[in-house]
Amino acid sequence: MSCSLLEFCRLQELKTVRDYLFQRQKTADEEDKTDELTWDTSDWESAWDNDVKEENATTPTSTAEESVGQTAPGWLQDCVVALSPCSDLLVLAREQKAVFLSAKWRTDDSGREEMTLAVSWSGTLCNEEGESVSSAICIPLASQKRSSTGRPDWTCVVVGFSSGYVRFYTEHGVLLLAQLLHEDPVLKLKCRTYEIPRHPGVTEQHEELSILYPASLVTIDGFSLFQSLRACRNQVARATAAGNDVIQPPPLAYKKWGLQEMDSIVDHCSVGVMATSVFDQMKNASSLGGFNVSIKGSPPAMSQYVTVGTGPYTGFFYAVEGNSQPLLSHVAMAVASKLTSALFNAASGWLGWNKNKNKNKAEEEAAQKQKPKVEAATPLPIRFGLPDSRRHGESICLSPCNTLAGVTDDFGRVTLLDLSRGFAIRMWKGYRDAQLGWMQIAEERGSREASSAPAPRRHALFLIIYAPRRGILEVWAMQRGPRVGAFNVGKHCRLLYAGYRLMGVNSVTSQGWQLHTQQVCLLDSTNGALRTVNIPFHLALSDKKSERAKDMHFLKKCTTLLKSRDIEADILESEVKRLLLDIKHPAIKKQALESLLSHKSAPVSCLANITSTLYDSFKNQDPDEVDETLLQFCSTRLKLLRLYCDIQDLNACTDATESSPETDPLEGIKDDLSRVGLILLRYAQLHTRPSVTFAQDSPDLPVTAQVFLSHMECTEDGQLKINYKEESELNQLGSFFFWSALCGKSPIHKVCATLEQAGITPQQLLSLLLSMWLQREKEVLQKPDEMVQNLHTLLVKLSNMKGAVEETWDTQSISPWWHQVRNTCVQSHNAAAALLAAFVAHHAAKASVTSRADSRLQSEWEAVSLELEQWVVCVHQLEDVLVLQTLLLLPPPQGTTGGPVTQCSIKMLLEGGAGGVADSVSKWVFRHNLAPERLKEILDIKDTETEQETDENKSQDDKDPSEELLVALCKRFPNSLSPDMLFAHCCWEYVVQWNKDPEEGCYLSWAVEHLKQISNAHIQLGISVMMWSTFIVKRFSTTAFLMEKVGKAPKDRLCRRDVGVGDKAVTSFLSSCVQLLQILMEADSAADEVVAPVFSVEEVWSGAEGPASIADLALEQRGVHFPLVQHHCLLASLLHTAMTFSMKVKPLGLFDSKGKNAFFRDLTTIQLMPNGDMDPAIVSLRQDFLLRVLTSWVQATDSPSSSDSGPSPLPSNGPMADWWPSLCLDLGSLLQVNPDILRRHLVYELYNQGLDLRAEQMMLEVEDKDVLGSQLLVLTGQRLSYSLLHSQSQTQPAMELLARLPPTLCTWLKAMDPSELRCPAVPLSQTSRLISRLTEILPENHAQYSLALHLLEAAEALSTDD
Repeated sequence: MSCSLLEFCRLQELKTVRDYLFQRQKTADEEDKTDELTWDTSDWESAWDNDVKEENATTPTSTAEESVGQTAPGWLQDCVVALSPCSDLLVLAREQKAVFLSAKWRTDDSGREEMTLAVSWSGTLCNEEGESVSSAICIPLASQKRSSTGRPDWTCVVVGFSSGYVRFYTEHGVLLLAQLLHEDPVLKLKCRTYEIPRHPGVTEQHEELSILYPASLVTIDGFSLFQSLRACRNQVARATAAGNDVIQPPPLAYKKWGLQEMDSIVDHCSVGVMATSVFDQMKNASSLGGFNVSIKGSPPAMSQYVTVGTGPYTGFFYAVEGNSQPLLSHVAMAVASKLTSALFNAASGWLGWNKNKNKNKAEEEAAQKQKPKVEAATPLPIRFGLPDSRRHGESICLSPCNTLAGVTDDFGRVTLLDLSRGFAIRMWKGYRDAQLGWMQIAEERGSREASSAPAPRRHALFLIIYAPRRGILEVWAMQRGPRVGAFNVGKHCRLLYAGYRLMGVNSVTSQGWQLHTQQVCLLDSTNGALRTVNIPFHLALSDKKSERAKDMHFLKKCTTLLKSRDIEADILESEVKRLLLDIKHPAIKKQALESLLSHKSAPVSCLANITSTLYDSFKNQDPDEVDETLLQFCSTRLKLLRLYCDIQDLNACTDATESSPETDPLEGIKDDLSRVGLILLRYAQLHTRPSVTFAQDSPDLPVTAQVFLSHMECTEDGQLKINYKEESELNQLGSFFFWSALCGKSPIHKVCATLEQAGITPQQLLSLLLSMWLQREKEVLQKPDEMVQNLHTLLVKLSNMKGAVEETWDTQSISPWWHQVRNTCVQSHNAAAALLAAFVAHHAAKASVTSRADSRLQSEWEAVSLELEQWVVCVHQLEDVLVLQTLLLLPPPQGTTGGPVTQCSIKMLLEGGAGGVADSVSKWVFRHNLAPERLKEILDIKDTETEQETDENKSQDDKDPSEELLVALCKRFPNSLSPDMLFAHCCWEYVVQWNKDPEEGCYLSWAVEHLKQISNAHIQLGISVMMWSTFIVKRFSTTAFLMEKVGKAPKDRLCRRDVGVGDKAVTSFLSSCVQLLQILMEADSAADEVVAPVFSVEEVWSGAEGPASIADLALEQRGVHFPLVQHHCLLASLLHTAMTFSMKVKPLGLFDSKGKNAFFRDLTTIQLMPNGDMDPAIVSLRQDFLLRVLTSWVQATDSPSSSDSGPSPLPSNGPMADWWPSLCLDLGSLLQVNPDILRRHLVYELYNQGLDLRAEQMMLEVEDKDVLGSQLLVLTGQRLSYSLLHSQSQTQPAMELLARLPPTLCTWLKAMDPSELRCPAVPLSQTSRLISRLTEILPENHAQYSLALHLLEAAEALSTDD
């Protein structure tokens, strides 16, 4: 284990952030480049500075394409960068601009969650003219909730400016507080938070924020800052919510020191309060006050501050606690005057960030002119320093333990300071512009020797140095340790070291917290990656004194050997064996052994030899010196490896002959196999169809020693336990143990003896055997006789093992051993393999019961026990499941819906309740798209012997396999698959599928057809009510309201928007609604005449416990209110009619208020229905609608035939169906419309369409012939007027006839308008026939009777002339 760089986060939109921060410079550079000469200076610039390899060379061709990132790859060094120690907030600032990036989680392409930093706020921070950002830090504030676990509540961004202001912001850029504590530029901001003391004598340090100015240092108490920031944040929250409560933030307690006797200061660190010893107190007092100075009784507590700069190079300052009272800060006057206004305005932040800038402009200018009061600094002289007139310090970095500090200077040196003594104890050279950080690593728990009292954890300190000139990151052990790690990271990174954690933590609140902080982070400006350094603790230990470091070296060498591919097995075995013996530490030796045993390419012999050698070495040592855990681990692994080798040798054995018993073990099973032979053959043919499988899921995949060891575990009592996560792992292990024995390739008795001797319990072996047997069903069915015989032998061997079948087992009770076998078969979805296993187990259990009974009773009576009865029931159930599964495996015909095959088991059918079998068959009917009529024919076959005889006479090729299997299944389930039960489930299955895909209107229509096939009215009524209330009524009401809203049949777009389906699907849906409601009315009328059925299940399936069947639920439904059903059926008919003929109508407007209120109510409730005579206006609307329906139907029919052969047949569905006239007449009687008006209108429309023959048939039903005659007389005149006056082929006889007609008739004919006729070109023979009928129906005293006679004469004359 060595140092490593781990990437834990990545910045998003890095280029956007860079361009935003350098936008002004980029614009200025582009303007300068257009005016200056383009010199190629790359040669002499590279020669001038050899350290910098990338220089900016301006060429004429690249002027327009250069960007900030291309010209300044080290742009990050010019920015102020601050990262929260929790790594959830990053601040990048330059001049007046700043960008805040917050943590977000996202899923990468591989599905792994990763953290990124995305821009959460960007803008300008400066308020004063000419000021810029000079320093920034991010301080996470701890949550005060008791349930907190160490995550920060929020993070405050503290920014120092060149004007001297220090401003505090939230993560979203909202200004909380601003302070002007000194009028010089802010050089550095640093923070110190609470740390739990590791040793009893260490002084507890308090939290503080230190602000460095060129000649002053301000320290703000952490508790005061924490409370002020919380109060300010609460005020901003109230302002955002437009509240009027203003709570002034408490003043900040701070101290201000004037640092004296140092020429210039560029950086500092606050070491904290330190208590000196008596000797140091006396030494310091004598050095400062002389020989006669007085000494206080107790050493004073002092705060130590260390600065770097010039004159001296490093300065040490000590402020004695209690000599200076803390100052109370006053918010700057410019801030105080605007504090309440910003809070009361609920606005956009503090300090003048209001929306109305023009209104407050005068106030801002006045506030800026009035500077706040700045307190004077308390002088603090330098105690001592490290003088070096030529060396200029650049930065100082304090260690986490507050005893060491790293200092960088302009000579490219890194100096390590001992702060307690003031010494420079180490120096590195060649690190120009270096950046420093510290990492404190705790020792891993459990790595030290255990003792009676837990020893405190040791900590190791490492210095991190990033040299950007060389692009290298180095890790050095403290204080005089070697370099333990080095990484090439590039020249454009930034090392981020916070040096603090959460603010607001104390010794009480930190109990049990796990602080999620990163000590050192490296930010790469090229790709935005944030990486941290992982350092193992043992690297701080000396190689001469630490055996662990040496053992870790051996472990690393062992891992390298295992990864090498070209090494031979013998050399690998000898080298790894030597390394394992050289490792002394037990935990590392165990880790090395685990690595070896998990290595995939190591041979088994190599693993066994190394483990055996290691085990022998432990045996030869003193027992007190050997780690008991490691010895036990080695012993168990050696035992497992030997078992693996033994089983592998048995599987490779070629001589597997067994001593054959005197009696055939299959003698009792052959009858069972012959009984189910045909169905097994059919099942095998369907189950062995080609399918896609993956190689890693194959049971034939060889089991390696590593996989074997991962699945086996040794218990404390020496027994072996099998561990697995997935069923495939169990099957793979079972195949390794038993498959060769089942195939007859390995001796069964040796395999069982080896497994028993290894300590695996018979119950686990039985689970492996049965799981593998059921999983490899396809291979088993290829050789069922041989496989069954070997399975019988194996099962008997396992049953005879110690601990399998209890010796005290009473044959009249259930045996746990055989119950395990039976329970596995009950849960299995592999019906054929489960049935064969049940045959074998039944036979073996029967033999066991018989032998026990013979030994006790010594009689010739057959033993009867509860165990055997359970097996009889189980076998019968498995035979039923096999037939059902074979039926479900039948492939559906091409073009059908298809879908996954339902997998059945005894457990599934029992949990499915009384309707489980019918539900499975209904899904099969849907997959095969079996018509209801065809299903009824198949169900009738099992009840008629003639059909059975016919089927027997048929050849095998002519038999339909689905019909044959369905008949056989119905015979096995006479109650569960009764016709009414099956049709009920099929109906429900189709309506459920329609609800999933409403566009398929045929599903709902087939559901209605299945509903029609149910013979019992009670079931039919209940299912109709369930269908209506569950699936139909909501969509039906939506359709009605939509049509009422648009006033016509809606188009496809509106139907899809409101109803969810197209217009054609809506039409089909309404047709099914009409049929469903009609079935509901018929079933309600017939329910009183029949008795409700009583359903039952087969005797072997009487233990079914689960949901009630659809038929049982149907019988529980309440009766319906017949008038309400009829009322909805009337509305459904009107809606269906309007959609079919695309008519304009408001369907709900055809009913009064009572009728409207009754719609879409529960059909089982009694509603107030319309009664008595309807409003004439509504009746008129109804009549107009029905007349338009009849007109639309006549127009939709085919054109009349010119021959007299009769009308052409009409389709049974659609707008041309022949039942529309009768439907309109039925609707008319329900809507209080005179049916004779409808008949007369229909006759007139048929004649108008030229369908004279159909009109004559309908004319016989008209009652008021006088009115009809008057209407048809006008139509006759229009026909003759067209023939005589408007026809293009006018003949001379027609003109002569017109001249001979009486003037009154001639004038009447000329007044006729033939354009009203839809079919004016009608043969004269049909017109003459119509006029003759008119003379028959009109009475002689009718006013138009003479006109009819004249028309008859004219028509006959005209036809004679033709």
